[in-house]
Amino acid sequence: MKDLHFDYTKAVSSERVAAIRPTAEAAMNVLKSGNGAGNDFLGWLNLPHDIEAQISDIESTARLLREECEIIVCIGIGGSYLGAKAVNEALLNSFAQLEGSKPQIVYAGQNIGEDYLYELQNLLRNRKFSIISISKSGTTTEPALAFRLLKTQLEQQQGKDAAKRLIVCITDRKRGALRTLATQEGYKTYVIEDNIGGRFSVLSPVGLLPIACAGFDIRSLIEGAKRMQDICNLPFDENPALQYAASRNILYREEGKKVEMLVNFHPKLHYVSEWWKQLYGESEGKNGKGIFPASADFTTDLHSMGQYIQDGERHLMETVLSVEQPNHEVIFPHDEQNLDGLNFLAGKRVDEVNKMAELGTMLAHVDGGVPNMKFTLPCLNEYYLGQMIYMFEFACGISGYMLEVNPFNQPGVEAYKKNMFALLDKPGYEEESKAIRARL
Repeated sequence: MKDLHFDYTKAVSSERVAAIRPTAEAAMNVLKSGNGAGNDFLGWLNLPHDIEAQISDIESTARLLREECEIIVCIGIGGSYLGAKAVNEALLNSFAQLEGSKPQIVYAGQNIGEDYLYELQNLLRNRKFSIISISKSGTTTEPALAFRLLKTQLEQQQGKDAAKRLIVCITDRKRGALRTLATQEGYKTYVIEDNIGGRFSVLSPVGLLPIACAGFDIRSLIEGAKRMQDICNLPFDENPALQYAASRNILYREEGKKVEMLVNFHPKLHYVSEWWKQLYGESEGKNGKGIFPASADFTTDLHSMGQYIQDGERHLMETVLSVEQPNHEVIFPHDEQNLDGLNFLAGKRVDEVNKMAELGTMLAHVDGGVPNMKFTLPCLNEYYLGQMIYMFEFACGISGYMLEVNPFNQPGVEAYKKNMFALLDKPGYEEESKAIRARL
């Protein structure tokens, strides 16, 4: 069976890779040994094996929610929902909602949009729905706000007894507001372990339960991750995570490539990029350092961003996500009039056209001064998404240590929260409120 493949040859030379290889290997050894900064957040490293004991229970809970509900609401923000949404959107039929597939998986707690929440509550009215609430503390503003609203609605529509059965909480083992409430109400719970940060939690119940609720094979996802865990223990020449971390750091250090664009030629991979952006942005953006993670969906965004990528400021590098084999086949037809001039494509698969667009774009961008790296997934399924998720996580840890930052904390995230609480007159923020209002 094939594995995910990485190619850096259009971005950096083998000589430059050889020069940085000892630094990358040293960073990997720090990660694996647990001797680096943030080493109390390394529970994800062996998660593909550690989670196996919980799989049957997660599948059982997902089966109950799928059988009883039209809609399942996944409440969370950042790593508490992005990983699950990335996998679900990659695997779902693109038009599943229009086809009326049941249950529908929808998301809340990832914003503070009043119109969004109004429209969600209206969608759920007179429908049987369940809630998966994901929060280690239970007090993060966005998900806590959404949970209070939707919990109240669920109890009003279906009664407290039904709500007890249809609310699942994924939270801290012992402490926090959500843990306290779940214990009081008797909700089904799963644990977010203290040593697993949100952005590294997709292979835990945080990601696995919503993915299973969407009807996908979480056992295959975990098998793919286990396979990649083994690959990440291989020497440099066979280790895509190590090669990726090394290559992007060469481009950052030696060529001043400050922005990395993760691009795809498969529209179902959009939310994979959103998950990746949080993983790398929150892990590396510290101490005045870090590669800025951006993304684009090709060929769509070539018609809006292609000009800048080709001819704009040369601070970009590109990493391409390519899917080798589509899951379906569409043959382009012959047309007698040929008014669009496309008969030269007649008889070809649409994916052949897409692959030539991919290759042509990569060559053009390299010629324009944008180094291109490329990951190839043999096909888009649970197994290879599991490989990709673990590979990006492992490479992120290596890359963070190469940058000499702690890849597992996020101190900068707290600044906006303090200001928001002060402006909302939250108890305990009186002095901050006075100081901020004096600036306005």
